Amino acid sequence: MSAADAMADGGAIVRLAGRGDGVTADGRHVPFAAPGDVAAADGTLLPGPHRAVPPCRHFGRCGGCQLQHVDDDAYRGFIVDRITGALIAQRIAPPPIDVPHLSPPHARRRASLRAERIGRRVVLGFNEGASHRIVDLAECPILHPDLFALLAPLRALLATLLRDRRAAGVQLSLVDQGVDVLLDKVEAEGLEAAEALTAFAGKHRLARLAIDDGYGPQPRWEPGPATVTLGGVAVPLPIGGFLQATADGEAALVAAVREGVGEAASVADLFAGIGTFALPLSMGAKVVAAEGARDAALALGTAAARAQRPLAVEHRDLFRRPLDAKELARFDAIVLDPPRAGAREQAGTLAASGAGRIVYVSCNPATFARDARALIDGGYRLERIRPVGQFRWSTHVELVGLFAR
Repeated sequence: MSAADAMADGGAIVRLAGRGDGVTADGRHVPFAAPGDVAAADGTLLPGPHRAVPPCRHFGRCGGCQLQHVDDDAYRGFIVDRITGALIAQRIAPPPIDVPHLSPPHARRRASLRAERIGRRVVLGFNEGASHRIVDLAECPILHPDLFALLAPLRALLATLLRDRRAAGVQLSLVDQGVDVLLDKVEAEGLEAAEALTAFAGKHRLARLAIDDGYGPQPRWEPGPATVTLGGVAVPLPIGGFLQATADGEAALVAAVREGVGEAASVADLFAGIGTFALPLSMGAKVVAAEGARDAALALGTAAARAQRPLAVEHRDLFRRPLDAKELARFDAIVLDPPRAGAREQAGTLAASGAGRIVYVSCNPATFARDARALIDGGYRLERIRPVGQFRWSTHVELVGLFAR
């Protein structure tokens, strides 16, 4: 069948679905198809103008990426479509949406990997898509070079710590002092294991090496506090703590939040973490930061006090005890950055608040749209959205939405 015949038969790929599959005009889902491709009835895929050559040999098996086969224009279109689709499902007319910011390759500074010992060999990487099998990474175009450089040495270290057919988690984060490593489900008892950990950490100049053997993470190497600089302030990063995936993605989110807050003199930062937004905002406003994770709240409070910033931190579970309308009335602007589940409880009280501006940072367009519906029903309007693609080539979408009365 010719391309023209396939298109006439409804085989043209018109968009990308939420999991990255191509969708034809007649509603068929075609794996690894790009917009503009043509799917023939015999399964042949004729490439179109938005098809790209995947930069990684593991693409198609590795679950870390789903969209390496499309160009940046198609990828940006996918991000915008995910957002507009979620809004329309909640009967919300999409506002102006900025061109999505895309993080470049080799920029990911945080990654959670899996490892398993099979005989004398240790495999280390991401899981395959929809599988528990591990793809042993020989290359990775998303990881920061400093993280990828540790994979081979970590395989050698884990070969001495893991028993056959035992699996472990490996969390890597790039902090101010170097790479922070957390090994999960790993036992390292005895003098020989302790010396191996110390030698490994010193040789590779790690910022920190921690082990979680089932009783909580414990540092085994940390010559000085492992910190992340936010808004000009070095904040201690709790072991396993949350860090934005890329430095440039973080900068894009912070810029959008600061623009949304504007000249507000008093700001509440809800789900504040270690201060990704609270600390930059405290350079020009009084900030109250609320965070449910005790270690994160303590780290932010200590750093803000040391830097003498006008920033108060409250350790508070916003799912069980959201700020009420009276508490929110103290602030000129509200910033919130909830987890993927969104902020259903807090959105309800925000809708009844008198805050002039609400800046909502989301990593889930569906829960963002649900909460946006509550805010709009409460009298707010959604003025603008700035999408950020930190997780390059994945279906993970982040955004900043600006609401005003």
